Amino acid sequence: MFFWRRRKGWLRKEFDEKLIWQLEELKKQWENQKSLVEKSFDPSEDVICHTKLAEAKYFFLFKEAKQRKISVRK
Repeated sequence: MFFWRRRKGWLRKEFDEKLIWQLEELKKQWENQKSLVEKSFDPSEDVICHTKLAEAKYFFLFKEAKQRKISVRK
């Protein structure tokens, strides 16, 4: 049992780090898409759709991080 707990903790830490990395990347992507829409005079439906998709992905991972009780310390 001891080895399983050690492995489980190690795997959890690894996947939590991946989740944090993905969360940061999606936040950058969402902010870039949002600024593109704000700067454009007449944004196309495709750009608006990509912005909403990036936002949905970010908040999905944000909720997952909140459920796992992960905190980002800098």
